[in-house]
Amino acid sequence: MQIDILDIKGKKTGRVVELPEEIFGIEPNDHAIYLSIKQYLASQRQGTNKVKTRAEVQGASRKLHKQKGTGGSRKGNIRNPLYKGGGTVFGPKPRDYNFKLNKKVKDLAKTSALSHKAKEKALVIIEDIVFDKPKTKQFASVLNTLKIDNKKVLFVGASYDSNLCLSVRNMPYVENVLLSDMNTYNIMNANVLLLTESAAKVFVEAEELVVAEA
Repeated sequence: MQIDILDIKGKKTGRVVELPEEIFGIEPNDHAIYLSIKQYLASQRQGTNKVKTRAEVQGASRKLHKQKGTGGSRKGNIRNPLYKGGGTVFGPKPRDYNFKLNKKVKDLAKTSALSHKAKEKALVIIEDIVFDKPKTKQFASVLNTLKIDNKKVLFVGASYDSNLCLSVRNMPYVENVLLSDMNTYNIMNANVLLLTESAAKVFVEAEELVVAEA
C-alpha cells in the first residue's frame, strides 16, 4: 500500500512509503478491537469504591428488644441494613477490573485498527517536523494546511521531541504519542491518524526484517 508523504504545507514531496499489507491491508477483526478497548478502559478504572457493611458501621450490637411478646417485628441490632445509618448489603468493594488478554489478540486488534484507518482514508503521513522552540501556533498551522484542524488527530512520532510535545499538549483535539506507546484505543478514538515519515518507515523496516528472517 503506497501512501504519499506530505510536507508541512500539505503538498506532496514526491516520496512515498510502501506500507505492509499485513498491517494496513488486512480484513479488520472488530471483535478483537472490542476486546482490546474493553481491556484498556477496564485497566484505567481505580476500583477503590467501598461501602461499610453492618460489621463496620458505628452502633451497639445489643438486640433492640426481645424476640417475642412485643407485638412488633423481630429486630436485631441498630446496625441492621434496614435502619437508617445501618450497613449496606452487597455494596461495592475494592477490586481490580483488569482482565487478561492474549498478546496475539492485542496485536490483531492493533493491526485491525490500522487497517480501518487505511480503508477510511484517514491515514496521513507527513515529513518529520522539527521546531526550534515550542510553538502551538506553528503546529496548528500545519494541521490547518492539511485540513484536519477540526478533527480529532492522533499524532504519532518515532522518537521523543520535547519542543514538539510542548507544542501539541495545549491542543484539546490532538493527542501526541510515541509509536511504541500507540494502542488500539488511541487509534480508534481518533478521526485521523497522522504519522511522521520516520514513524511510517518503522513499519517498513519491521516488515523487511521479518522477510529476511524467514
